[in-house]
Amino acid sequence: MLAGDLTTALVYVTPAGGAVATAVAPIGLRDPDAGTVTFTTSLGFGQKLERIRENPKVALVYHAREHGFCDRPLYVVVQGIAEFTIEPDQQLLDEVVKPAATRHLGPPKSGRLFWDRWLREYYADRIPVEVSVERITVWPDLEARGEPTVHGSTRPGEAPPQDPPKKGTAPRVPVERAARRLAKLPHSLLAFTEADGFPTAVPVDLGEGASDGIRMTSAPGLIPPGGRRAGILSHSYHPKLIGLEARQHTGWVEADSDGATYSPHTEQGFKAPANKTVLLFFNGLLAKRGLKKAHREGRLEKAAGTAAAS
Repeated sequence: MLAGDLTTALVYVTPAGGAVATAVAPIGLRDPDAGTVTFTTSLGFGQKLERIRENPKVALVYHAREHGFCDRPLYVVVQGIAEFTIEPDQQLLDEVVKPAATRHLGPPKSGRLFWDRWLREYYADRIPVEVSVERITVWPDLEARGEPTVHGSTRPGEAPPQDPPKKGTAPRVPVERAARRLAKLPHSLLAFTEADGFPTAVPVDLGEGASDGIRMTSAPGLIPPGGRRAGILSHSYHPKLIGLEARQHTGWVEADSDGATYSPHTEQGFKAPANKTVLLFFNGLLAKRGLKKAHREGRLEKAAGTAAAS
């Protein structure tokens, strides 16, 4: 799975002690001898690097087998400490990342008149993020039922409930609309922070929305009792990640004996074109805009300082 899954969920911790899950393409990057797994992200995309800089405890959740090179029905959570540098290593990108990406995603788009310049930020400014593995937890099926097998450090005890947000726990976005959008996507994960500070994510089945939130169920024992800050990722994808769609929320989950209720506080999402040429055009545009914004807001300078210090 570490070598073959097309997509995985990266989970990182928020400043308030919650967790966010986002889909990434690990493209099989791992080093069993060094005990590391690696994923890449663009300097121009999102706040992932900033959040990882602030708290390097992350998880990679291998939860879906479609369109990859492995068909074993296991649910795997890899937790560890992430480290990166914002100066891309061109030799690493050319000799390691590019062949791995080609195997999983197809050959890169190229052309001196347009594509090489347009996709420079998307391809050349990719940052390998190396995760030194602390623990790997393996469940026997993709619904994470039964007792898991643990490799590495011992799993922590049950995470205690968290203090509610100062603004309250009630939903802050239209719940029924959020539930409808999430229901269209086949893979749904609930992300939260465990007792030892590492984030994790568990598979959930999402129900309808009501005034107090979205009902959800999971395999017994996966969602700790009580209330806590949590994120939701629901997504779908196709071969070579063409035509992918994702919805993300941050919010509050309250677990009880019959399941849990999720109150969404923020929302974002995207639906990528099903055409590779159109997809790469918009990837290039988003990477350029994101990189300019990151420079303007000083995020890269902050990340560089912390990454160098680590």
